[in-house]
Amino acid sequence: MNSLSKIKILIADDEPNQLELIRFNLTKENFEVISASDGEEALCLSEEIFPDLIILDWMMPKMSGPEMIKQLKNEPNFASIPIILLTAKSDEDSKMMGIEVGADGFLGKPFNDQELLS
Repeated sequence: MNSLSKIKILIADDEPNQLELIRFNLTKENFEVISASDGEEALCLSEEIFPDLIILDWMMPKMSGPEMIKQLKNEPNFASIPIILLTAKSDEDSKMMGIEVGADGFLGKPFNDQELLS
């Protein structure tokens, strides 16, 4: 078991295939992966498990990635958790909006395994 095995990553994406692909790639690297299919579920899970990293799809039902980031970054206990927005929106306006709400990074769709792991 390597030192990364205890790192908890919460992923939220409403596309089941995308969610499974991310889960598979992170699990094979010995990360503990918890997944959610929408923003509300992800917010509840984050409060239960206190993840080390959160990867959120931009567009999800019930609560979008940016909406969830706003809520988490306003809570002192969650403000320091790095959050990556997973999005097909790669234009500068979208990146600026993500930065303004508190995203720590972006991962564009489609992505390859190496981009995800880095």
